[in-house]
Amino acid sequence: MQNALRTFAGSTFAHVGFAFLAMGGWALFANSGHGLAAAWLPALSQGVLSGLITLVLKRALEAMSPRFPGPLAYVVPPAITAGAVLALLVAVHKLIGTPEIVRTIAVPWSVSTFYAIVYAATLARGQAKAPPKVPQ
Repeated sequence: MQNALRTFAGSTFAHVGFAFLAMGGWALFANSGHGLAAAWLPALSQGVLSGLITLVLKRALEAMSPRFPGPLAYVVPPAITAGAVLALLVAVHKLIGTPEIVRTIAVPWSVSTFYAIVYAATLARGQAKAPPKVPQ
């Protein structure tokens, strides 16, 4: 039973599902002062966006990290992903008429940016410890 739970907790499905529920729930709360009719679409949209961001963010950081040498590997990949996530969230919520855009995106953007900073640092440290590549 414990092994099955550990396998599920490590699955992509679980991570995407958790992001959908947690951030969609946050968006519902953030917009609840405007009534359920105004809050459900931002909640559903934020849940879907957070699930997609969860799928893409790790891979994007892994693809970008080796392209930047030294200290740049710590800064540039998370800055790019933070900017892209912020632009996406603002654009979608403006498009659908979210009443509380700043409150709605504050938590999802902060969490994804914090993750990007920590994961980029982990990747950069791994690059720094790796033996240098010898050209052939």
